[in-house]
Amino acid sequence: MSEYVTVDVFTDKPFGGNPLAVFPDARGIAEADLQKIAREFNYSETTFVFPPDDPAHTARVRIFTPTDEIPFAGHPNVGTAFVLGGRGEIFGKPVGAQMIFEEKAGLVHLDLMREDGRTVGAGFVAPQALTIGKVVALDAMAGCLSLQPSAIVVDAHEPCIVSVGLPFAVAELAGLDALASASPDMAAFTLAGRAYWHRDDRFATFAYVRTGKGIEHLRARMFAPLSNIPEDPATGSACAALAAYLCSLDTRTDMTANIVIEQGIEMGRPSRIEIDVEKRGGEVERVRIAGRCVPLMQGRLAIAA
Repeated sequence: MSEYVTVDVFTDKPFGGNPLAVFPDARGIAEADLQKIAREFNYSETTFVFPPDDPAHTARVRIFTPTDEIPFAGHPNVGTAFVLGGRGEIFGKPVGAQMIFEEKAGLVHLDLMREDGRTVGAGFVAPQALTIGKVVALDAMAGCLSLQPSAIVVDAHEPCIVSVGLPFAVAELAGLDALASASPDMAAFTLAGRAYWHRDDRFATFAYVRTGKGIEHLRARMFAPLSNIPEDPATGSACAALAAYLCSLDTRTDMTANIVIEQGIEMGRPSRIEIDVEKRGGEVERVRIAGRCVPLMQGRLAIAA
């Protein structure tokens, strides 16, 4: 029987942040059961850890939503690294402060956050460079969020699809009231997915508001109802893509930015995601996402491996 651990990610308090189920050694689980297990947990993601293809790396990590396998995501990386760091070893090898995960989106380089000898969180560098995709029509984006088009701010940018490993349609809203009023419209998501992305179950929105000067403090919500995630309390991959995109719009050729994004407030699961962005020669070169974690539950599958 395979062991699992659940952990709340991007928080320092139990029942906050984004819950994640981690199987630290998934070798005994049948391929056909991976998706079924993720659906059974019904968290936004579940991770399954396997020995790496390259022994120089730490592990091969597969990430599943309740509906499908995805190439990369933020809180699964932070939470999985936190779990493995707390175990001290994986597949007979000691776990150091630095890790490398093999994922479908590429290699993910991670580092553990430790205090008084304890692992308290983790950070990682996004595996892909920033890509900017299609502009999303104002009416389509507003429809997905059940808002009027006037609630979307276009001074800095129009709604568009951005990615550093997993794509999201990002939009700035006029204020916290608009953010609080947003809710996903399934029919609008289906239409938008067909129009703006190659698979409608990959279409997800990330709406945000500036809560401080510039882009240093943001508050956001993420909706992906076509992936059976009506709302996600903390989405590291979306935060990373948004932070990279906003820095790419800055007129400065060289800059560093330290950005804090709060998410999950409206769900009662407050989350804090910290992003560091480095821009050189007009190009975003590095995006690091970090956060704290809290272990919550552990157990074993009751089905035969």
